[in-house]
Amino acid sequence: MKAFYEDNASRLLLGDSFEVMASLPDGSFDMIFADPPYFLSNDGISCSGGKQVSVNKGEWDKGVDVDLKHDFNRRWIRECYRLLTLEGTIWISGSFHNIYSCGMALEQEGFRILNNITWRKLNPPPNLACRCFTHSTETVLWAKKNSKKAKHYFDYALMKEMNGGKQMKDVWEGPLTPKSEKACGKHPTQKPLYLLDRIIEASTQEGCRVLDPFVGSGTTCVSAKKLGRYSTGIDSSSDYLSIAAERLKKEAAPSWLTITETSMNG
Repeated sequence: MKAFYEDNASRLLLGDSFEVMASLPDGSFDMIFADPPYFLSNDGISCSGGKQVSVNKGEWDKGVDVDLKHDFNRRWIRECYRLLTLEGTIWISGSFHNIYSCGMALEQEGFRILNNITWRKLNPPPNLACRCFTHSTETVLWAKKNSKKAKHYFDYALMKEMNGGKQMKDVWEGPLTPKSEKACGKHPTQKPLYLLDRIIEASTQEGCRVLDPFVGSGTTCVSAKKLGRYSTGIDSSSDYLSIAAERLKKEAAPSWLTITETSMNG
């Protein structure tokens, strides 16, 4: 299919994620990062920049019942299983609203969870309702195909080096996405670059192929391009893909990285 945007390392595809993923060949990617809808847009309120705001993010995030939510997660995770190489891994980010369904769906669709990463946000917004604890963490699941032949890649040495010579733990700390990373436009659930940098460096090598089926404003693709990986991002919103495209135009890829016939399939 024709790309919404394409450069020597990145490709953005506009459309329904299920339809676009179905058009891509088996084993196209070495790693997948997904930040699927949390289904928490319920007309409630939250806090952003010290101001009271609506939690509604868009029709794509509207709340659904448990069965529909889980069916949705099983369907897209099933497609991810097909699109990953045997040695490939998948990362899924989410809050408690959806991550438990994703974890169950991973196991039901043939994956084995390797890690349950807790991302601790150093500057979370306050809880305005004051009826429960402040939400200051998200979970990132890391999984591989549940097969003895699936030998996943993990750059243990680099992660240890990044952690001051000690084994890196499964609790990662850092701030929310800074304003500088939203200069091209805003996305309500945009992840910070440092988070994707660590994920991509931990589980891929230079020249690997990365997919994000809910790419939004393009953080996964920006990180992949910067780190010398090929990437494909899918989203149903042309507005968000326009933001992603502008970000990618500003990100320089390593000089040796050139597109090849096999580097970005589909």
